[in-house]
Amino acid sequence: MKERQGGCLCGAVRYVMKGEPETAAICHCRHCQKQSASLFSFNLFVKEANFTQHGETRVFEDRGDSGHPSYRHFCGSCGSPILTRVSTMPGVVLVKAGTLDSLAGIQPPGLEIYTDRAPHWLAPVDGTQRFALSP
Repeated sequence: MKERQGGCLCGAVRYVMKGEPETAAICHCRHCQKQSASLFSFNLFVKEANFTQHGETRVFEDRGDSGHPSYRHFCGSCGSPILTRVSTMPGVVLVKAGTLDSLAGIQPPGLEIYTDRAPHWLAPVDGTQRFALSP
């Protein structure tokens, strides 16, 4: 089983992902834009049983358009976002792909959500299913 490692900018939080992600998705919602300080967040959907974290994260409880809570985990020292746990997706963690030590071999995203909030000049990612909101 393939393992991938990653962590935060300062190294206080490290993790191991076993196996391949279930899927990969880009989210253009305003909350992901603000958390990432970028135009979108690239998330890898991983079974919680295949994810092991070392080091403590701080957690911000967020509520998006659905009203259901999402728990955004980040390093308390450097602020790097590590993962999100979505209350409506038990047993799955959304790992922030940018925190991997290497992106080599990572599958391209299969979908883009909240595309209605993406900048009009940002081109769609080839091969993705696109949704104006969350499916």
